[in-house]
Amino acid sequence: MGLCVAVVLDDRARLDRLQEELAAVSPPLRLTAVGAGATPPLEVMDLNPALQRSRRQRRMALWLLPFGFAAGAMFTFITDLDTFRFAGPLGEPLLGGLLGMGSGWMGSFAAAASVSGDGDDRVRSVRNRLEEGAMVLLVEAPAGATIPWTRLQAARPRAVVRLRED
Repeated sequence: MGLCVAVVLDDRARLDRLQEELAAVSPPLRLTAVGAGATPPLEVMDLNPALQRSRRQRRMALWLLPFGFAAGAMFTFITDLDTFRFAGPLGEPLLGGLLGMGSGWMGSFAAAASVSGDGDDRVRSVRNRLEEGAMVLLVEAPAGATIPWTRLQAARPRAVVRLRED
């Protein structure tokens, strides 16, 4: 998906009307209503920093686990340390690789936690509006498609916030 925009509205009726208008647009947009009586903000990836961090951690682990295993096995081969002598000549690099893989897994958590999310201030402003009782419509356009800005402005939203642009 391409651009993601949060449209903040005061009441549910205006949100429903805007959602119906945008549902008829071609190419189809992905619409998610967030707020009271709709999707909770904690279930939306773009509005929940914990979900974003978890997704970053899984992506990092995808790369760090195999490289950690290779690095651990290679370290066992290139050094003359016999830390796991009891495992034999094949088991020693295997255990070293498993320990390297564990290090890669721990590193994925540390790396994911150390990176701040994209647009934290914008997400915080949308979450604050949700806490005030406003309704939010997340509009995601497919890659290469444009968002119908005139229809969004015609709904007279309290705010239009660009959350991300892929």
